[in-house]
Amino acid sequence: MTLYITLIIGAFLLSAICGFIAIPEILNYCKDKNLYDIPDSRKVHKNLVPRLGGISFMPSMLLSFIIALFVFNSQFGKGTIQISLWSIYFLIGLLLIYSVGIVDDLIGLSANIKFVVQIISASLLPLAGLYINNLYGLFGIHEISYWVGVPLTIFIIVFICNSMNLIDGIDGLCAGLSEIALGGFLLTFMEEGLAVYCILIAGLMGVLVPYLYFNLFGKSKNNRKIFMGDSGSLTLGFILSFLFVKLSMDNRLVMAFEPTRMNIAVSLLLIPTFDVARIIIYRLRYHRPIFDADKNHIHHRLMNLGLTMHQALITILGLALAFIAINMLLFPIIGFTYVFLTDIALYTGLHLIIGAVYQHKLKEECAI
Repeated sequence: MTLYITLIIGAFLLSAICGFIAIPEILNYCKDKNLYDIPDSRKVHKNLVPRLGGISFMPSMLLSFIIALFVFNSQFGKGTIQISLWSIYFLIGLLLIYSVGIVDDLIGLSANIKFVVQIISASLLPLAGLYINNLYGLFGIHEISYWVGVPLTIFIIVFICNSMNLIDGIDGLCAGLSEIALGGFLLTFMEEGLAVYCILIAGLMGVLVPYLYFNLFGKSKNNRKIFMGDSGSLTLGFILSFLFVKLSMDNRLVMAFEPTRMNIAVSLLLIPTFDVARIIIYRLRYHRPIFDADKNHIHHRLMNLGLTMHQALITILGLALAFIAINMLLFPIIGFTYVFLTDIALYTGLHLIIGAVYQHKLKEECAI
């Protein structure tokens, strides 16, 4: 157990070191090649900022993972490392998502192309036998068939990928929410004794630390500030969706049945997924294209109330932690279905309050 924890910490630290080495080099490359995120009316930032920070995520994570895995295997294995079909298909899908994100950050891609690649990448996991096969009593549904679980899994993976991509609207938000979710997945998989997944998660958490440092505290005028871009947000989204499906799948050969699993998975990703669900409903209601960009996300709405970017960030991260705590407390009392309905009611009520406060603010400004 001591070596197990040491390897997790080691993967985290090694990945963080890789990030602190790689990101300054990426910043210099962006400056030399004049690669910047251009401000416009929809974006919060006002200065030119490099947007290739996400390029550092996958190499740093995989390098720390491979090194830690070799050490783990040398101590507990038989001299060889076996790679499952899930792992191969996951890595192929991750590489596709990562590559598309890089291309989009460099030259731009249409939303349709990115959507198609996301569907292809998401389809690989069910082909390897990894799919959601149990809803754990949500609306009275437990086990579901392969033919229902596969399209549901593909939908959820694509949905989470886009949720993380769309929530990346202010400094630190996508990465901060990812750290919270990854921390929850790490603790859950540690309880299950799945060391390989814990090491992978720790590696990704590690590289987000230097990214957050440069993203939150770097100065754009000194060319020290960076955004993650689609290469980062899509990579995070795909990995988090993979962990969601892995945790939610009822596979008793790997993990004993635990009725709280999907409740945990939903809770960890509630803020980004509920935000994009609200945005889709809003755009459908007002007959707007689903893929069009706007300033109606939760961070925009909080900033419209007068909060600074960092205040909005702290508020949303606090909400994410609050929903997780509420769901963990309520689940043993009222069950998964009513926890889910409570989440919808609370999130809807939150936005109704935000809307009412904003309208009151506008009336006061008009009166002045």
